[in-house]
Amino acid sequence: MGGYGRHVVERLIIFVATVAISVTVVFFAPRLVPGDPLGALSLKLANVGGNLGGQALVDDYARRFGLDKPLPEQYVAYLRQLAQGDLGYSIAVFPTTVGDLIKSALPWTIGLLMITSVISWLIGSVIGGVVGWASGRVKALQGLVPIALLLYTIPYYILAIILVFLLAFLWPVFPISGAYSAGMHPSLTPEFAADVLQHAALPALSIILVSLGWWFLSMRSLIITGKGEDYITWAEAKGLPDRRIFWAYAFRNALLPQLTGLALSLGQIVGGALVMETIFGYPGVGYLIFSSIKTLDYPVIQGSILLIVISVATANLIIDLAYPLIDPRIRVGSSGRM
Repeated sequence: MGGYGRHVVERLIIFVATVAISVTVVFFAPRLVPGDPLGALSLKLANVGGNLGGQALVDDYARRFGLDKPLPEQYVAYLRQLAQGDLGYSIAVFPTTVGDLIKSALPWTIGLLMITSVISWLIGSVIGGVVGWASGRVKALQGLVPIALLLYTIPYYILAIILVFLLAFLWPVFPISGAYSAGMHPSLTPEFAADVLQHAALPALSIILVSLGWWFLSMRSLIITGKGEDYITWAEAKGLPDRRIFWAYAFRNALLPQLTGLALSLGQIVGGALVMETIFGYPGVGYLIFSSIKTLDYPVIQGSILLIVISVATANLIIDLAYPLIDPRIRVGSSGRM
């Protein structure tokens, strides 16, 4: 087996191990939290006056979801169910399946993440590259560096709270929560699209601003470091215009590490989006997880978190396998390592 073949096998083993460990963690972690979903169900029945026959219903739920069995048996049943591609039913909103809940929440999270990730990456990379290339020549641009540092160090939730106070309370420009206005029904109309964009503005702006600071600093550093490379010196010796050297040589070569960084930062980006969804009541996967944790809805917690873990791990695997192929400067040695 060649060097790249060993590299593929090693990365696949890491991927499988990551997923296997995650499957175990997402099963046991919710069960370590004090309380249980049946207790939450009993409290819910009591609040609506469902005392008569309530215990029988709770017992039926325990049998239906296997919660009356020892934990090892529950774990084996969970693995068997997962191997069949079945995420099970929600306890809190039975008989809705976990798959249906995720399907309804996933488009909101994907839309928010894709748009904010691409926008912040593009803006941060372009501005950071220009500032890095002009370093030492255009002093005015260097004032953007402390601003980027400030944005990068502000946590997502702090910036979200500040934006809510400024743009939802002090100046009510944007809605404070939700994905669309009450009374509206999802449809392919300009009115609904405009309403969705208005509701997504604050959570998207929070993620974009924080992420933008990192992409700016990262690209600026890559451009400054690359100025001394031989291909830059060669291009300058040929008498090529400064603008062409920047875009065709410096910026283009710095994009590969930026792309890798985007894939590797998916976990952090997803985590930030989940916090945003909770703060703004945005009906994505993050808000679904938050709601499920409140009711200790084990199947929904397991399915949602596992979906995120597998998505991030898959993205990292793809970029890890593709990087040696798209970047000729990287070679996989005989040991299978880059």
